[in-house]
Amino acid sequence: MTITGRLVLLAAAALVPMLLFPSWATAGLLCAGLIALAVLDAVLAASPRKVAIERQQAANVTLHSGAESRLLLTNNNGRALRALVRDAWQPSAGAVDPVQRMTVPAGERRRMTVRLVPTRRGDLTAPHVTVRSFGPLGLAARQRTLPVPGSLRVLPPFHSKRHLPSKLRKLRELDGKAAVQIRGAGTEFDSLRDYVRGDDVRSIDWRATARRTAVVVRTWRPERDRRVVIVLDTSRTAAARIGDEPRLDTGIEAALLLAVLAERGGDRVDFLAFDRRVRGRVDSASKGTLLGRLVQAMAPLEAELIEMDWSQVPAQVRAVSAHRSLVVLLTSLDSGVPEDTLIPTVEQLSLQHVVVVGAVRDPLLGAMAAERTTASQVFRAAAAERALLDRAAVAAQLKQSGAEVVDAEPLDLPPKLADAYIRLKAAGRL
Repeated sequence: MTITGRLVLLAAAALVPMLLFPSWATAGLLCAGLIALAVLDAVLAASPRKVAIERQQAANVTLHSGAESRLLLTNNNGRALRALVRDAWQPSAGAVDPVQRMTVPAGERRRMTVRLVPTRRGDLTAPHVTVRSFGPLGLAARQRTLPVPGSLRVLPPFHSKRHLPSKLRKLRELDGKAAVQIRGAGTEFDSLRDYVRGDDVRSIDWRATARRTAVVVRTWRPERDRRVVIVLDTSRTAAARIGDEPRLDTGIEAALLLAVLAERGGDRVDFLAFDRRVRGRVDSASKGTLLGRLVQAMAPLEAELIEMDWSQVPAQVRAVSAHRSLVVLLTSLDSGVPEDTLIPTVEQLSLQHVVVVGAVRDPLLGAMAAERTTASQVFRAAAAERALLDRAAVAAQLKQSGAEVVDAEPLDLPPKLADAYIRLKAAGRL
């Protein structure tokens, strides 16, 4: 049983007769009366045990967009239910009105709607619902917490989608250029056309020429249906916050843009979230749209407070694709770690694949390096310069190992990584 503010006010009002007739008898009589009223009010309140609650699960929602959680309360008591109902969503669900007053007549049902504005990606839960049933006098209440589990999956927002139209135009321009006369592997037959002066005679299709009166040559286009393997680092370095979000979320944005762009470009895309074991995987051969499968796999990802085991990455990539592929490693370039683990892995992968390393750089480093007014700012600028030089040294080592390096700030990493993919595709390296 719980008491309400009304009982407190009633107790305060009882001080008046206490002051007028100060005695132990008066005090005892007033206390007994207050307790009797509270108990009687609680007894007359509808029992929370006889309240049935059903939850209508909310659909998946993207980060920072709205959703609704609905509860159906059925009053199986013989009297009306006057209750305060609390839907216990975790704080990151952003419940706007989780506590609401409900009045449900005997034997009837009412719906309670809670608006959610999630502030965090992932699987959010509401394990129970608390019902506080008040008596007719509003002096006391009976309370019970009922297990009514609910969940909501918050998908990545994919803000970098705004870059997709411009990158697709670049891909179409790449495919729409004049036919490229390239021999050997790395090209696909496109069409036949009449021979013009300057064409490579080795492109002449003699069978087609024999059927026509003019010399016919084959035209080629850049090879499609290549493999793109994206490996997202989910180790402890992905937990570092850069600006308003963890480094992991920036990697997710970059992976989404690159994956959708590569799929639209005719390539096969595989995604792997890994630290010491596989945390999420999307196979290009799976059913459904690639974007839908990616956001479902990425939504529950969280940074694990363990070191990345780069020695297992080549085997994981080999399990995904045994052929030459574009391998994109989304990780950190903080000094101290890549020299011992990442660089040997990149050297091994570069023997068979085209490797691109993408990393997010904290814009605070550039701001600190530019401020040198006071003595403390000078020391901070020196530390920032040291950190930037260390990143540049690691990037230079990775380039010597045969990898392309894209080191950019959070908003710039997704489009720059997409540009690197387009540049490699235009150069015929995929």
